[in-house]
Amino acid sequence: MGETALVDYGSGNIRSVASALVAAGASSVYIGADPARLRKADRFVLPGVGAMGSCLSKLQTKRGLLEVLEDCVLRKGRPFLGICVGMQVMVEYGFEHGRRQALGWLQGSVKRLQPKNSDNEGQSNLPVPHMGWNNLQQLRPHALLAGIGDSEAVYFVHSFAISGNAPSCAIAQAQYGGDVLAMLAKDSMVGVQFHPEKSQSVGRRMLANFLAWCP
Repeated sequence: MGETALVDYGSGNIRSVASALVAAGASSVYIGADPARLRKADRFVLPGVGAMGSCLSKLQTKRGLLEVLEDCVLRKGRPFLGICVGMQVMVEYGFEHGRRQALGWLQGSVKRLQPKNSDNEGQSNLPVPHMGWNNLQQLRPHALLAGIGDSEAVYFVHSFAISGNAPSCAIAQAQYGGDVLAMLAKDSMVGVQFHPEKSQSVGRRMLANFLAWCP
């Protein structure tokens, strides 16, 4: 197993993700954003918390970072895992604090959650953000889901989610006043809306699957 690059652009949960990767079996984890070092990595993890626009701005200020990721992931096919906001930036654009162009690696857009469950007055009784444990509904097989049973619970914290054409890449969803895209995958890319580093044994298994994945 080669080096895993945990892309550090200022995300607040970088250390917890690093610890989870080590617990899942990573033999070497590089934490940083140096393009020359990233280019040597075998696989990449992009964590994310907060707003998509802030994440994109920080990524764009790291000179050469996005160019290296696009070369290694889109052209060379090295495995890539986007976590939470790190998944959201993979699509075309988002609507958090106005429309914002994203990386455009996949089709789709990021919009605010609008749960449809209602109380007797016709108002949604499900809070936003969607926070806490929720069950995954697997839509199609994928290497990251190996050994994980259907309806296993994982930990979510988010107010926005991917919609649009991205569901054609969906491999798992959750229910929160309607379908919520929880996992997507295409080629060597996979994204998870939840936090595997906070999802206990299921999250560790998923990270271990990612570390062993050879798309």
